[in-house]
Amino acid sequence: MMKRTTALLVAAAMTTASLTGCGGNAGNGGDESTNPEVKSSGGSSSDEMVFAWWGNQTRNERTQQVIDLYMEENPGVSIDGQPSQFADYWNKLATAAAGNALPDVIQMDYKYLDQYVENGLLLDLTPYVDNGILDVSDCNQDVIDSGKVDGQFYAVCIGISSPALVYSKTVAEQAGVEIKNNMNIEEFLDTCRKIYETTGYKTNIAYTDNEPFMEYLLRAKDVTLFEDGKMGGEAADYVEYFELYETGLKEEWLIDPAVFVERTKTTELNPLVYGTSPENMSWCTFHLTNQYSVLVGSAAEGNELGMLTWPSDNVKKSNYLKPSQFLAVSKDAKNPEEAVKFVNWFNNSVECNNILLAERGIPVSKSVSEAVSEKLPEPDQEAIAFVNEIVSPNSSKVNPPADAGASGVIDLLNQLEEQVCYGQITAQEAGTRLFEEGNQMMAK
Repeated sequence: MMKRTTALLVAAAMTTASLTGCGGNAGNGGDESTNPEVKSSGGSSSDEMVFAWWGNQTRNERTQQVIDLYMEENPGVSIDGQPSQFADYWNKLATAAAGNALPDVIQMDYKYLDQYVENGLLLDLTPYVDNGILDVSDCNQDVIDSGKVDGQFYAVCIGISSPALVYSKTVAEQAGVEIKNNMNIEEFLDTCRKIYETTGYKTNIAYTDNEPFMEYLLRAKDVTLFEDGKMGGEAADYVEYFELYETGLKEEWLIDPAVFVERTKTTELNPLVYGTSPENMSWCTFHLTNQYSVLVGSAAEGNELGMLTWPSDNVKKSNYLKPSQFLAVSKDAKNPEEAVKFVNWFNNSVECNNILLAERGIPVSKSVSEAVSEKLPEPDQEAIAFVNEIVSPNSSKVNPPADAGASGVIDLLNQLEEQVCYGQITAQEAGTRLFEEGNQMMAK
C-alpha cells in the first residue's frame, strides 16, 4: 500500500512539474527502511553534486564511506549525500521535481523508472556509453536493457538477484534423489512425489507468495502477466499454475495450507527451515537469491541447503535477473558528465564495492561481483556464483513493472489459490476466473 501511495504522490508532483516547464518527450526492488533519515533534502551549495538514496542505517553508513572515498580520489569534486526513509524519499523527489531541483544522482526503483522518463526528468545515458565515460561492457545485457525506456538508456542497475529454488540437500540425500538445475515441470513433480514417498517431507510450491512463480511459468509461453493495462495471454495459460496445487493435493505431497495460518510471512518461519515433522515441513521453497543467506542461517543444524533454478518447461525464457535498484542522473544535474563518472565508478570500482559489500544486491559487473564475493560469507558467495554461472547465461530480460490495478489481481490470485488448496474450486475454474476478473480489475 505504501508503494501505491508514494507512486500517486510522485505522479501528482510530476504533473505539477510538467506545468512549470520540466516535462519532456520522452522499473521489485525497493526496500522500506524504518531508520531515521540522516539528512534532509536541500541545503547543498551550488557547486556540490547531490546524491540521494533511500536505505537503512547500514546502507547509509557504507554509502557515505563510498562518497568520502570518491572525493578523496577526485580532488575538487564535492558530493552531498542525502539518505532518506523509503516513503519520504519519493515525496522529497516529487517536490524537487516540481521545483526543477532534483538531486544530480538519484537512486531509482524499477517500478517508477517509466514515470520519471515520461516526465522528462532523467538524462539519457546513451551518449556516455558511446563515448566510453560509462562502461557497461562487463554487465549482463538483459540487466542493462532493464534500465532502458523506448530504446534509450536512463538508469544503471547497481544490484541484482534471481529466482532460486532453495532446497534441503539433506532431505534429497535421504530420499536418494538427485536434483538438478533447469528441471522441467514434470521432473519437478516427479521429485516431489519421490521425496514424499521416501521421507514424508511435503512440498510448498509458492503458497501466498505466488505472483513471481506464476509470472515465471507464463514467461515460458511468451506471455507477460501484466501488460498494456490487461492480463497477458488467455485464460488457459493461467490454469497450469493452479493445476500444480490440484495435483499435489490429489497425490498428497502438497503441504497443508493450514500450516501457514498461524505463521507470519517471514523467511525464518518458512517450512523449509521451520517445523516439527516432515508433515508440516517442505523440502524446498521458491525464493530469491537475496534471501538465501537468511534461510541458511535459519536452518537447523544438520539441514544443509542448496540452490537450483525454478522449474519451467523453458527455463531460458522463464528465468531472469531481477534489478534491485538503479542509479540515474537527473535532467537538473549541474555537471552531467561528472555525475555520470560517479555512477560509472560506483558500478565498476572494486574498491567502492568492497565497502558496499553487495548490500544493494549482487553487483551487476561480473568481475566486481567475483572480487567482492571473497569478502562475503559463504552463502552470499554461493548466491553470487549461482547468479553469474547458472542464471545469467541462461535467462531473459525481466518483465516490465506491473501496471496499475495489479495489486487487486494479486489479491484475487491469493484468494483463488486458497480456494483450490481447500478443494473449493478446480484449477480450471481458478485460472478462468483469474483471467476474466483480473482483466476487469485492470480495465478500471
